[in-house]
Amino acid sequence: MRRSAFFLRFIGIGVLFHLYVGVRLIPDAPVGLPLKVLAVILLAASVIVIPLGMAARQIEPQSLADRLAWLGLTALGFFSSLLLLTFARDVMLFFVHLVDWLRGVPIGSPALVAYSALAVPLLAVLLSAIGFYNARRRAPVVSVDVPIADLPAALDGFTIVQISDIHVGPTIKRHYVERIVAAVNGLEPDLIAVTGDVVDGTVPNLADHTRPLAGLTARHGAFLVTGNHEYYSGADKWIAEFRRLGLTVLLNQHVVLDHDGARAVIAGVTDFSAGSFDPAHRSDPAKAISGAPDDATVRVLLAHQPRSATAAAEAGFTLQLSGHTHGGQFLPWNFFVRLQQPFVAGLEKVGGLWVYTSRGTGYWGPPKRLGAPSEITRVRLVPSIPA
Repeated sequence: MRRSAFFLRFIGIGVLFHLYVGVRLIPDAPVGLPLKVLAVILLAASVIVIPLGMAARQIEPQSLADRLAWLGLTALGFFSSLLLLTFARDVMLFFVHLVDWLRGVPIGSPALVAYSALAVPLLAVLLSAIGFYNARRRAPVVSVDVPIADLPAALDGFTIVQISDIHVGPTIKRHYVERIVAAVNGLEPDLIAVTGDVVDGTVPNLADHTRPLAGLTARHGAFLVTGNHEYYSGADKWIAEFRRLGLTVLLNQHVVLDHDGARAVIAGVTDFSAGSFDPAHRSDPAKAISGAPDDATVRVLLAHQPRSATAAAEAGFTLQLSGHTHGGQFLPWNFFVRLQQPFVAGLEKVGGLWVYTSRGTGYWGPPKRLGAPSEITRVRLVPSIPA
């Protein structure tokens, strides 16, 4: 019932936003009546297909659901840019008119009003095309050196390749995952970290598309922690499936690695919000490190959400690898991430804890990335230089 009410509010707000865009652009655009009628029809269609795309997971058969998802989510990505640019145009016109008023000249330039109304949808199309390319290409490799105090010599150069937030689902399928796995294996890492939100859908619908993950290869293996989307999609069944694929799933647990005579702890916690889905899965960094040997001073935590960092620092971890944020994925959402998370992307520090937040290896929702490129992250441990 609560979900239905939210969805109805989403549709209502969407209708209002479409009306705003239509009223602000269509009358001013320097085009003929047929094109204006077409614009009205396209906006009306957008009002319908966006909610259908968002709800496609509930639709059968799967092939129809995927097509609706592609259509609706692509439309959502385009409309997001259209709405933002329409608002930016209104702000620009306000200041132009204000300057005209202050100068005592006739307010408003008819040419500016007209051609800016035409420029907005054209620019939205261009940005959406660039964003689509960025989302659908294979994520590039980002290399990050993390300086560790008193790093054992054997662990100098120890390499972790992190992938996160692939979101296998309506628009991300097997071939997309195969390209990621090939790129990861090509880096020949010591360890692979999969930091959650691998899937958006059920095991029966997506098992074939996640199967390439069984091919991940590293000296010490591939480790996975759950993200919030695993809990939306049936976490227990997915945990069993990931283990069947050969991934080591860490549920508030750790393992001790022996790397050329040096020991390191690799721990993982369930998603920060997991306890609201299953109390037995409450995220607990202290539990994850409990019992770890004292001589293993390098302690790496895999935690889907960056906001696990405070508890991780208190528990004595050295490095936390996270995802979840997508780096905002596309404007303007990167400005809102910090309302929920302490970090958006990149390497940060909390006390003695390094935190690296991946922008994600796939995308969620609209196939679109602008200003927040996806990544396969190659993390290398290096000795810190004394101050």
